[in-house]
Amino acid sequence: MKKVVLSQGEKNRHTRAIWVMAVFAILIAVMFLISMNLGQIRLTPTEVFRTVAGQGTAKQELILFEFRLPEIIISILVGAGLALSGCLLQGVTGNALAEPGILGINSGAGLAVLVFVYFYPEELLGSVYLMPVLALAGAAAAAVLIYSLAYKKGQGMSAMRLVLGGIGTAAGINALTLVLSLRLDPQSHQLIYTWLAGSIRGTDWTYVAAFLPWLIILIPYALYQARVLNILTLGDSSAIGLGTSVNRARFRIMALAVALAGACVAVGGAISFVGLICPHLARRLVGPKHQLLIPASMLCGALLMLVADAVTRWIAGSASLPVGVVVAVIGAPYFLYLLAKSRS
Repeated sequence: MKKVVLSQGEKNRHTRAIWVMAVFAILIAVMFLISMNLGQIRLTPTEVFRTVAGQGTAKQELILFEFRLPEIIISILVGAGLALSGCLLQGVTGNALAEPGILGINSGAGLAVLVFVYFYPEELLGSVYLMPVLALAGAAAAAVLIYSLAYKKGQGMSAMRLVLGGIGTAAGINALTLVLSLRLDPQSHQLIYTWLAGSIRGTDWTYVAAFLPWLIILIPYALYQARVLNILTLGDSSAIGLGTSVNRARFRIMALAVALAGACVAVGGAISFVGLICPHLARRLVGPKHQLLIPASMLCGALLMLVADAVTRWIAGSASLPVGVVVAVIGAPYFLYLLAKSRS
């Protein structure tokens, strides 16, 4: 077996990446503990530790294990999934502006779930396991439409056409979503409006059980595709020269990104900018090698969602302030910065 020898520069980059991911992991652990103390009913750190140890009151156990912990875990999983989806899209398109929310993939997933709720409102609570499948179908339909707009015969796919087509598609889907949501009864409308803005409130262990298998299956496959993503970043001609079927590789990776985004939207709503900010920041910290970039992006996404969730708990307590609003406040200026930078 041939032994791979790393240069000193590669060793330094690996060491730096490990330290960056370790810092992300520590910050996630800190925010995890902080989030367990935040909410309308505050639990002190001592009460949290006592409850985890099985010495808390029945009320404290109910708050922590049935309401707070599922939401915190969902925020971690959704953040990691959206960041991974954005990382894959940026890698396969070669465009730092590619992200499932901006490209309209999240909007397509949300519209599919809304159509189901519109025709079968009584099945809303019983559709937890069906929602990821519906969201995947909507995300796939949006992705096909966006790709067809970005692809030009003889020239292939243009990264800029992909972004502009995605923005236009998202605008059209959002308009249709608004029209359908206005036709719902007031209670369903409020629920759907909050969910579409990006909300993890009201999730429980059923949502965790429905969402976790998707990540268990899709994340290892994404890591398996890391080498292919590294080759694609070299350009089509170099990738073909190295024996890679570019079109097939792009299709596989984009399908993977769409599946991740659809599953995340089904659970957390149409949260944008996580898939934009986190891969871009991780790339600055650990470099473009996807074996390191993918886990760093996921850790960054989990941290960003935890911070946003903690902010909503701190500001609104039990009120339904969507976590997607906090993420958008952070992400929108960053998107404008990247867009201005890409045109310079």
